[in-house]
Amino acid sequence: MATVQVRYIVDDIEAAIAFYVTHLGFHLDLHPAPPFAMLSLGDLRLVLSVPNPRGGGGQPMPDGTPQRPGGWNRFAVQVQDLAGTVDRLRAAGVPMRNTIVVGVGGKQVIIEDPAGNPVELFEPTIAEARLPDS
Repeated sequence: MATVQVRYIVDDIEAAIAFYVTHLGFHLDLHPAPPFAMLSLGDLRLVLSVPNPRGGGGQPMPDGTPQRPGGWNRFAVQVQDLAGTVDRLRAAGVPMRNTIVVGVGGKQVIIEDPAGNPVELFEPTIAEARLPDS
């Protein structure tokens, strides 16, 4: 059951669903209307919304500013073999913002979903940085 929810604004809901399900192993939980879908991966619920002037999570801000995908805030998905995952995604044409970098607790790379939203792939290199198995 999901305990954390993240919303991403996307340009093409079908492309986003296919990306997260095919490349990152998410499960499609709900897709009741064209501008909205709900996916899950372990304890993470990912809510996808297309900018939508009629309401919902993709509606414009009160001053009329439309919501857009992109930015640098992101969630991270833990993987066991970052190099192998990067090779597989690169072969599938998934855009990457950088190459693998090594930090204090692990190795990471930032990929992009079809709307340009960043997703970090993280391989822990020390036990303290590892997420518990779900």
